[in-house]
Amino acid sequence: MAQHHDAAHATADDEYLATPDGAGHEHTDANVWLIVQFAIWLTIAAIITHLLMWGLFALFVKTRNDAAPVAEFPLAVQQERRLPAGPRLQAIPANEIFEFRQRENAELNEYGWVDRNAGTVHIPIDQAKELLLQRGLPSRPAVSEGPAGTDAAALMPADSSSGRTMERRR
Repeated sequence: MAQHHDAAHATADDEYLATPDGAGHEHTDANVWLIVQFAIWLTIAAIITHLLMWGLFALFVKTRNDAAPVAEFPLAVQQERRLPAGPRLQAIPANEIFEFRQRENAELNEYGWVDRNAGTVHIPIDQAKELLLQRGLPSRPAVSEGPAGTDAAALMPADSSSGRTMERRR
């Protein structure tokens, strides 16, 4: 036997399928007046909380100003104030970098003393490059034969010494 949809409800949500005439919203789900009351009480509580916090901070400021300042470290009162060790902020970074680059360029492009007592000088970079090309880089002499008469081709740098000593290949 087939059931008529008006005679009985198949589910609990069937009663919400038909909206009453003149209704613009659901009357059964939410109590609007209760939501408005909650918003009013929430606003009142927020205003009271803000006023109490303002009063508490005003009390903190008043008690802080009334109290005599106490030395934080009584033993340090006798000592002078020192700056901590470490890097400092630059006063005028643009000027400092300009002066630094001028000093670098002067060192790269002019003759000058590095250490007058030791007799160490610096020469222009272009002349240093030409001298390097003429003289070449220093290198180790070629090893023709390994220790105890072994063949040099049978030796390879040892891993344990980062290549400073040679060992026989396996």
